[in-house]
Amino acid sequence: MKRMAAGIFKARCLALMDEIQAKRETVIITKRGRPVVKLIPAGRDVDEIYHFLRGKGAVTGDIISPVIDDWGNLK
Repeated sequence: MKRMAAGIFKARCLALMDEIQAKRETVIITKRGRPVVKLIPAGRDVDEIYHFLRGKGAVTGDIISPVIDDWGNLK
């Protein structure tokens, strides 16, 4: 994964987008040394930040009824 300053990205934006598409690599754009944006090639089937927890949870028990029957005792 490459890192690039925002000023350099601004100057080479269009050429960099073509390069990212061709090489299928990710570039982190930084501002004052801190990561700000991740530029990834489009067209992947599944993005790495979406649906990564799909199928890892399970519902156990009744999720509709309240856990406590008598809410008046909580005061």
